[in-house]
Amino acid sequence: MSTTSSSAAAPDAVGESPPKFKFLPPIGSPGYYLLLAAVAIFILGPLGGIAAAYMNFSLGFFVGGQVLAGILGSAVTYGYGPEGKHGANYMQTMAASVASLSAMAVLIQAMVWMKMPMPPVGPLVLFFCCIGMFGVGLGMLYTPILVDRLKLEYPSGHAVANILRALTDKRLLKKSIGQLSSGVGLGAAFAFLVEKVKFFGATGISGSTIGAGMVVGSRIAGAGLTMGLVGWAITPYLVSIGWLQEGEPFRKIGFLIALAMILGAAIVDLSLIGVEAVRRLRTAAAEQAAQPEEPAWKQVNMGRLIAWVLFWGVALVLVATLLLGQPLGFILFAIALSSVFVLINGISCGISDSNPISSAFVISVLLMSGLGLKDPTVGLMAAAILLASCSTGVDMQQDRSTGWRLGTNRVIQFRFQVVGVFMGAVLCVVLANVFMKAYPVLTIDTFAHPEAKVDQWQSAMTYKFVGALRDLGDLPPYKVKALGLGLAIGLVTEIVRKSLHKSERYKAFVHGSRGGFATGWVLDTVLLPSPYASSFGGFVELVVAAWFAAGGALSSLINTLTTKPAKVMAAEGGSAEGEAKEQMADAAGPKEKVEGDELPEDMSSTSLVGGGLIAGEALFALAVGLIGLLALVNR
Repeated sequence: MSTTSSSAAAPDAVGESPPKFKFLPPIGSPGYYLLLAAVAIFILGPLGGIAAAYMNFSLGFFVGGQVLAGILGSAVTYGYGPEGKHGANYMQTMAASVASLSAMAVLIQAMVWMKMPMPPVGPLVLFFCCIGMFGVGLGMLYTPILVDRLKLEYPSGHAVANILRALTDKRLLKKSIGQLSSGVGLGAAFAFLVEKVKFFGATGISGSTIGAGMVVGSRIAGAGLTMGLVGWAITPYLVSIGWLQEGEPFRKIGFLIALAMILGAAIVDLSLIGVEAVRRLRTAAAEQAAQPEEPAWKQVNMGRLIAWVLFWGVALVLVATLLLGQPLGFILFAIALSSVFVLINGISCGISDSNPISSAFVISVLLMSGLGLKDPTVGLMAAAILLASCSTGVDMQQDRSTGWRLGTNRVIQFRFQVVGVFMGAVLCVVLANVFMKAYPVLTIDTFAHPEAKVDQWQSAMTYKFVGALRDLGDLPPYKVKALGLGLAIGLVTEIVRKSLHKSERYKAFVHGSRGGFATGWVLDTVLLPSPYASSFGGFVELVVAAWFAAGGALSSLINTLTTKPAKVMAAEGGSAEGEAKEQMADAAGPKEKVEGDELPEDMSSTSLVGGGLIAGEALFALAVGLIGLLALVNR
């Protein structure tokens, strides 16, 4: 791909902005891109990938590493002044791609749980690489529609753009890196205590669990605890009606209810999103004729992009069928579904900041089951195409929204993302093997062996994948009822929540005083929690949901004591489907500068320390694993 006009007009033209420090290569020079790529591929990418894989193995979801990579990347490009934001954006783009594919290591864990024959390392890396390349191509192909014409918000992309602008301030950069470093140190210390001190290990405490709660806030983390407590309370009844066997945890059936709740909420949201998308398309069509020619940084060669998507689609088919022995029909079906869901999930993420990749996986499994598929191996490999392509493709769109706000060269950003996909495909397989060999508990199928003690290694994403695949082609009646129950809860809850949150009187009440804020918190966390957030309690054990909620409560308490009531929801991330993300975007605004040492909402102290806790514990776990593996090799 290439831009359709001279690169001299692009933000990265050589010599446009001389660096402050003489040892730095000029912007746009080969040395400049080599510097950015080296930092991103060898430092920021692996750091984000390790954290993402660790979070999926422990909690079953991962927090995107864009903020972390943006902050650390800005330290590298600080010497370039305001124009350094483009270089930092390239690095966070590459690092985010590495993290997105590294998180897919849980798919390999699912193969182990289901005792599937493990493909050779080379073909497996190639399989994930083809999916990632196909996914980013689709994401880029849909970018002109979602980012340029519909002008979707992509709240996290907006946040990263604000952060990259703000970090040209030396004081702010120093403060944010200091808070991240403190979190990393605390995370490593936490992990050491859990590993070495029996008392701490017995409590089920985990720095990454608390850190994740601190990142998302109490409305999301507390909602997960609410469902966990409800599940614990009704477990005896579920045993009495035969939905659970004596001694089985709630999550053995709760994961189905939780998945259906997400689907129910998604039906409501996607319906509203569809109406909004049609409205925006009509508005955009009317405005298109009056728009001037696109600037050079935004232009791409669409012919080459289409050829890219077709090439990697064909490569994916060949790798899946010839090297991995999968049937052609279901691989083509998965690729076709991916082409649809990268668009649907992209709209969802653009409006609500939610990329429902797990829902896409489960929907694809249910559809293939309806078509007569009964082989779980085929189901997993085909659904993996949907999962990984939606993850990388929507991540591509979100990164393009950041670039759209900064004016970053779109083609160069794409190239950085492609390199990140390759690195992510390699790390995905490497990290899966390292973690599972270092921590054999990760190989235990807790769906089939609920009595197993796994401590922090909840593997909630693997749990729901395996649970969906186990009944492929033969779903027992009581599980159909559980799905129906969850679907109804998700639909009704989301309809009521949407109606309530649209009320101007309700919004004025909850944002007008601390009493109103407290009422809104109780509704969002206990009485009427978001299905996206509360579903977490159906995927993990109660003790994990409790520590997750403790992290959220700690974060929200600090923010409540230090922030005005109307901004606390923004500081803590608000509800899961993005109602508070809109407030967060409003609070952050399109500010180019930050007064004094105040951090933007997305860079709050609790959020940065929480992210550091995750990274610190992940790095400690990896270090312990590598030391153990080296000891085995040297025997």
